[in-house]
Amino acid sequence: MAAARLAGGPGVVASLLAALACGGTSSSGTSPSPSPTCTASSNTTTITISNNAVCPQNITVSRGAQVTFVNNDTRNHDMESDPHPEHTDCPEINQAGFIAPGQSRQTGNLVTARRCGFHDHQNFENTALRGSITIQ
Repeated sequence: MAAARLAGGPGVVASLLAALACGGTSSSGTSPSPSPTCTASSNTTTITISNNAVCPQNITVSRGAQVTFVNNDTRNHDMESDPHPEHTDCPEINQAGFIAPGQSRQTGNLVTARRCGFHDHQNFENTALRGSITIQ
């Protein structure tokens, strides 16, 4: 009895099995996020910076509230109001400003009902370090 032999040996078989394991089913169209899952409370006034991202990216607060930025990352961040580089939309956010690793800083009192965008001035092109605060 002659044994069937694949050209290329075990390496080809392993490659074929790996390809079959990756294909063959369709996905829902969502891809995994490169950063850890954000598990922030829905009524938070705290935005945490870690792994070069903010969490949550968007929050809603009551008029008069202050938002605390907590830097749990390994590098400095400079959280400022949009637009870059003027930082003029919501100057209260600029009070948070420069935040060293392990440090936390607060915005001023957010008293006007509106949506305020923010970003890291030192890394403004990183969309994971952008977000918004809606004041209502």
